[in-house]
Amino acid sequence: MRQPTLYAAHRFTSRRTLELVLCVSLLCTLLIAFTAFVQSPTVCPDATPNETDQQRTFGPHRLSVIVPFRDRFDELLLFAPHMHKFLTEQGIGHRILIINQVDRFRFNRGSLINVGFLLSESKSDYIVMHDVDLLPLNPDLKYEYPKDGQSPVHLAAPNLHPRYHYPTFVGGILLMTNEQFRSLNGLSNKYWGWGLEDDEFYARMRDAGMNVTRPQGLTTGMKNTFRHVHDRAHRPRDTARLHNQRSETRKRDRLTGLGDVSYRLVAKHQLTMDGAPIEVYDVMLHCNLTATPWCQKKQ
Repeated sequence: MRQPTLYAAHRFTSRRTLELVLCVSLLCTLLIAFTAFVQSPTVCPDATPNETDQQRTFGPHRLSVIVPFRDRFDELLLFAPHMHKFLTEQGIGHRILIINQVDRFRFNRGSLINVGFLLSESKSDYIVMHDVDLLPLNPDLKYEYPKDGQSPVHLAAPNLHPRYHYPTFVGGILLMTNEQFRSLNGLSNKYWGWGLEDDEFYARMRDAGMNVTRPQGLTTGMKNTFRHVHDRAHRPRDTARLHNQRSETRKRDRLTGLGDVSYRLVAKHQLTMDGAPIEVYDVMLHCNLTATPWCQKKQ
């Protein structure tokens, strides 16, 4: 940026004049810097969008996008503006909730989704459980409210997901009504570390007689329906199986879920990322060390 020209001191008739010019120059520089900061598309504190305006524009239904989260800020910078634009173009009234695990225990995706549901239930009537590293590209992937009697909708279907293709896979992106999620008692709270909580949730839906529906008739496939931004080298999975975790987490969990998820809400932040309003909830999960000693990382 070209700086204001400062002339030699002998050109001025007094020292006071020189001081005045220096002050004006500094003031102009600060003003330019402040203007650039205010106009830059960065992360800024902000209020959530007016809910009445969203309902007036998008109709009576409201979607809560629940994102279980820890240490994925680079992915979030892509996810938030992408999803806000994608859903707005579909006419979907929505909130994006980032449920940020800040305790020292291993990551627990199921419990974080349960917490997100409890925090959002009063302000929306359906949810989508959404991985932060999976971005929808095909506009025919519909995030609309399920029609009367429709089963849960698995948008990241095995024939579309870039990586997981087994028939009972329901991870990545799963949409359902509040009533459906509550009737299933949410997800199991026993799954500390990466994996298997979505397989147990499939068993809950199966036992409840819920048939999972998936997108039909798309012209895209595994390579171009989604953008998968996960870097396995940079973001290694916590796949360790500690204590008796392997045998215990292969069982159907009929005890834990939405009704007994234990947590403390530490803070709430309302932010805007490149024009996308998001709500970040810092959450500390509680762990029953007797029931699930594998919640702690191996020393």
